[in-house]
Amino acid sequence: MLRDARAFDVAYLDRKAKLSSGFARQLDRGLRVLAAANERAKVVDDFRQAESVSEDDFEQLIQDALDSLPADLRGQLSNVDVVVEDEPPPGQPLLGLYQGVPLTRRTSSYAGALPDKITIYQGPLERHYRGDPELLRRQVKRVVLHEVAHHFGISDERLVELDRY
Repeated sequence: MLRDARAFDVAYLDRKAKLSSGFARQLDRGLRVLAAANERAKVVDDFRQAESVSEDDFEQLIQDALDSLPADLRGQLSNVDVVVEDEPPPGQPLLGLYQGVPLTRRTSSYAGALPDKITIYQGPLERHYRGDPELLRRQVKRVVLHEVAHHFGISDERLVELDRY
């Protein structure tokens, strides 16, 4: 009986060693995968931190877009505020939003109305374009001009026709 117990112990230990070495290989592989994922996450995180646009710089991009309007159009912007918000409302994949009464729909009863509002959402624009500062500048300008077009009464459908959507 003692001999059988020893044979069982040796077989058990041998099987356990094989399982342990298999587990060790799996653990080692898992740790390598995790290390690689952590390194990729660090690179992405470093990119996000290094490429973040300050609020002042982002507002300057918006001002540059507004300044690019011809003087006569800029002079016709009426009772409209342009603001920056971090993110659009939940579930709305927006880069910008015009809220108000377009100039083409204003009547004499419009007097005394609160200002229209053009909102530019910094978060989505940065996530899409901050890897390329020139592309970010162009896209901010495109979004600002798109929302200004709505202020002047130009619909999305018309912007598509003009190839300016």
